[in-house]
Amino acid sequence: MRFVVVALVIALAVGVNVLVKRRNATAPTQGDAQLPTQLDRADFVRTDAPWLVVAFTSSSCNTCADVERKVRVLESPPVGVHVAEYVADRALHTKYSIDAVPAVVIADHRGVVRAAFLGPVSATDLWAALARVRDGGEAACDHQSN
Repeated sequence: MRFVVVALVIALAVGVNVLVKRRNATAPTQGDAQLPTQLDRADFVRTDAPWLVVAFTSSSCNTCADVERKVRVLESPPVGVHVAEYVADRALHTKYSIDAVPAVVIADHRGVVRAAFLGPVSATDLWAALARVRDGGEAACDHQSN
């Protein structure tokens, strides 16, 4: 009789363990968000500027306001700055498949993205990336996550 009770308890424990593992299964891994490698300069401000910095943001994103402030400081005669807020510029987010914010891209006069950042970014990193690409340095894609 003890053997039957022990067997039932073990079977019950195994069954509960299987149910708990199914219920607590980890979510599928999310792929890395992709940032555009080419922009149509006609979609953005200052088509005459040799450089364009675009910040894709959302008003519901706390980090986006900080990134927007840092990007706006880059505005100058050779650098156009465009902040594409999700609600106001949803078409741009859709066209360029932006599915994570904040995202910042730096494009040249042809719209080729030369540097990109995903997630929070420091002012120092933004300035350095812009200086590097303006000086003919290699493209920089510093994809960071939130």
